[in-house]
Amino acid sequence: MSDTEAPFRISVPDDELEYLKQKLALTRFPDELEDAGRDYGAPLADVQRLTNYWKNTYLPKWREHEAKLNEDLPQFTRDIEVDDFGTLNIHYVHKKSTVVDAVPLLFVHGWPGSFLEVRKILPLLVEASPEHPSFHVVAFSLPGYGFSEAPKKKGFGATQYAEVGNKLMLALGYNEYVTQGGDWGALITRRIAQLYGPKHSKAWHTNMPMGEPPHPTRRPLLLLSYLLFGLSSKEKAGLERSKWFQDKGIGYFKEQSTQPQTLGYSLADSPVGLLGWIYEKLVNWTDEYPWTEDEVLTWISIYWFSRAGPVASIRIYYEVINEDSENFIGKIETPIPVGHSYFPKEIAVLPRSWIKASNPTLAFESEHEGGGHFAAYERPEALVGDLRKMFGKGAQVYSNRHVDRRF
Repeated sequence: MSDTEAPFRISVPDDELEYLKQKLALTRFPDELEDAGRDYGAPLADVQRLTNYWKNTYLPKWREHEAKLNEDLPQFTRDIEVDDFGTLNIHYVHKKSTVVDAVPLLFVHGWPGSFLEVRKILPLLVEASPEHPSFHVVAFSLPGYGFSEAPKKKGFGATQYAEVGNKLMLALGYNEYVTQGGDWGALITRRIAQLYGPKHSKAWHTNMPMGEPPHPTRRPLLLLSYLLFGLSSKEKAGLERSKWFQDKGIGYFKEQSTQPQTLGYSLADSPVGLLGWIYEKLVNWTDEYPWTEDEVLTWISIYWFSRAGPVASIRIYYEVINEDSENFIGKIETPIPVGHSYFPKEIAVLPRSWIKASNPTLAFESEHEGGGHFAAYERPEALVGDLRKMFGKGAQVYSNRHVDRRF
């Protein structure tokens, strides 16, 4: 593993900007059925509006957006040696608190997110105050995302992503740390907890908690409880949200986990195709978040200008499913404390009893009235508030024997 850290600034070459301008100018839009709304996917009017704004307003001001990203997010790269996969150059955000004994925290994004998701919570997490804990924050671009190098070989699954995250924290001098993640970040931080806790990973928090459903042999008591007492109205609403996702929103998952390369040709060649593919999720997976054109297009631009191209980011679906089909709702238990934040418009909202039965080390819970899948971006104050409570003085995790405050 290299000890050499290199400062990094986003600097998209001029010829890439010109190429994008030409691609946007040559866009050919599909037709749309009358009164289609959102039933068939991203509405034509939305995508046309965003495309025109991208071409005529956002792209001409890219250098301003680029400069603001570089100003808000201190970025670096470092080589990380991954067992059996060689060396990958990893991009990450790293900002230390002025509080000397602040808690080191590794933030892990998912798809269709990126390191950009840490942007709003970063200043809140590093904030110094006698009223709450402060954090040293690291947020890395997963291999194949953003400005990290992508794997070149097959089989790079959750174990390898976890290895990168742990080795990065160790390289930065954080021998003990905590983690936070949603989407793929939830699975990866869980794997970090299982592989590197409690020696290095001391506790983890997720805004996408999972739990195994009742089963006659694996979860018989949970099944009995379910049959006797049923579910609360909130739990029923959560399962309705989960059912909607399974029935209407999971097509992307099937394609990305079976034939990602086929989809990749469209995502790599068509910026508007990439826009439509991701924009649909930004809207459907959030709790009526008021996306601005600039926010959407900055999000999409990270993918379009990414080091390895958009297709590299979706191969994780294929690799993780082939690594172990039970990665999501199976093998959830970890040896260290875990904290959960519940947001009602998450794409999978499971009954609390199911989640608790699968997470015996659950040490913190917080339920919110609003918010969806991208909690760090939609509800930054709420998410940071939960982390402050979970790791604050007097909290169960603070005094738990697994957590050494001498980070």
